[in-house]
Amino acid sequence: MIDRLRQHLFALVGDRHPASSPQGLRNAEHYLVEQFQSIGLEVATHAFDALGATYRNIIATLPAGGQFPPESPPLLIAAHYDTVPHSPGADDNASSLAVMLEAARSLDRTPLRRPVQYVAFCLEEEDLLGSLAYAAHLRAARREIHGAIVLECVGYATSEEGSQQTPSGLPIAVPTVGDFLAIVGNQASAELVAAIEGCAKSHVPDLKTLSLVVPGQGELFPDTRRSDHAAFWHYGYPAVMLTDTATFRNPHYHQPTDVIETLDLEFMDKVARLVAATCLEHQR
Repeated sequence: MIDRLRQHLFALVGDRHPASSPQGLRNAEHYLVEQFQSIGLEVATHAFDALGATYRNIIATLPAGGQFPPESPPLLIAAHYDTVPHSPGADDNASSLAVMLEAARSLDRTPLRRPVQYVAFCLEEEDLLGSLAYAAHLRAARREIHGAIVLECVGYATSEEGSQQTPSGLPIAVPTVGDFLAIVGNQASAELVAAIEGCAKSHVPDLKTLSLVVPGQGELFPDTRRSDHAAFWHYGYPAVMLTDTATFRNPHYHQPTDVIETLDLEFMDKVARLVAATCLEHQR
């Protein structure tokens, strides 16, 4: 899997911002569509208007097996594909896209009781415009989901003491070494947080995790809201963020130095295996 993760990173890493590199953004969109189609998934786009133009979220569906109801609420696995201006965005967020693609590939021939949808959001870096548009669309159509697992920076890990910082006021103890995956949910998604943590212990025991469940929509802890899961919280859907904690660990976050060479592909491989295992557990 590590070789394929590297392949995805080489294809995706590069400025992917609507102003500084609109072609890079389109190239990433096309690559994701092609990869999902090559796995055999049904691919659709959700278009939305923002910033004076039309952008697209990508939705790839692995349907339930023929003997199961196709209308069952899906489990969503999501990651954004845009960057801030002038950053290659290796950790933020090509790492998550690569993990999502490989988790999808590992399940492509698995009979499912409920659908799994892989969603690539555009314009996360512009105040979550893509995910807010999609969550609003789901709510307006009265469509339910089983939950959303949002991947946000999942490629940077280090064994260096003092490498991990802690957001101000956080109500849990945080290790000082940045070698774990954070699992962040709110009260409405506490069950999903527990399920992911259980899958990590059972299926990927060498992956260290740290879980946090915040009240409400995370208003008391703004740093827990800094990705597309917050759009689902806003519309009342259960959602969890998986993250290496981004700026609290990675010195290259939102910088021109956020490049492939800074990533830990073995760490990413563990995260991909966790995501796949969680998808399978939620078929029960």
